[in-house]
Amino acid sequence: MPTEIAPTARSARTRARILETALALFAEHGYDQVTVGRIASAVGISEMTFFRHFPAKDALVVDDPYDPLMAEHVGRQPRELPLLARIAGGVRAAWGAVPQPDAAVVRTRLRIAAASPTLRGATRQATEESARAVTDALVAAGAEPVEARIAATAVFAGVTEALLVWAERDDLALGDALEGALAVLEGAR
Repeated sequence: MPTEIAPTARSARTRARILETALALFAEHGYDQVTVGRIASAVGISEMTFFRHFPAKDALVVDDPYDPLMAEHVGRQPRELPLLARIAGGVRAAWGAVPQPDAAVVRTRLRIAAASPTLRGATRQATEESARAVTDALVAAGAEPVEARIAATAVFAGVTEALLVWAERDDLALGDALEGALAVLEGAR
């Protein structure tokens, strides 16, 4: 999680400039060839300012700020539903509760992550953290821990795969890719 800074319009603009510049550099030169110093220089900030906005370079690509929201919505699902249905329902509810992200930015981030051996590990770690947050919500709502972990891991593996496939295509909306993955996981397809 980024170091806390005052949520001002200026800091939001700086954060957005860092992200936009970094993604452009990663897309042009490759993630592993671009340093934090190069990003900071291109934005016109110090490396210290970079780290006030992002805890590490990989956070530009793999951070998922939606984990707490997904876990909260999964925890609200009816307990009588099967675990996969509870998770899918919670993910859908969380998706509907947030402003839709810029699909081009998400697609670029996913393409960069897929192309970088360094980021594959970070992506796997981020997926595990998402699954862990959802597992904890299910267990807190009475689910058996091992079963909750299996279900959460299955959902996030499926969603991750669907998003990676979506990133390589230009003919499918992000929400449709997410819904397609959840439908498969629920056995509707």
